[in-house]
Amino acid sequence: MFKGMGGLGDMAKMMKTAQEMQGKMAQLQEELKSIMVTGESGAGLVKATASAKGELTGLDIDPSIFNAEEKEVVEDLILAAIKDAQAKAEQRSKEEMGRMAESLGLPRDMNLPF
Repeated sequence: MFKGMGGLGDMAKMMKTAQEMQGKMAQLQEELKSIMVTGESGAGLVKATASAKGELTGLDIDPSIFNAEEKEVVEDLILAAIKDAQAKAEQRSKEEMGRMAESLGLPRDMNLPF
């Protein structure tokens, strides 16, 4: 009676997998907000903390670098620490997405979300 409907079973399985993936993506997006990374510059004199989503959450500056004559150096160190934190956040996010892709039976290097 259902011999010709084999394709519908596959479609239902694909829809279920897509819904599962959507739920896992939403959960991962929330988790990325709580995963923190720290970028540094100036041998640790300036540290920037960000979530794995790339949101800057903190900045720690060693007071020894505050010298009015070296304002540009301090600004450069701050920017470098922020960029380092953002790069680490992006890398961590990719790692987490790769783990999720693998858990769904997809290639680890598949770019999620599509």
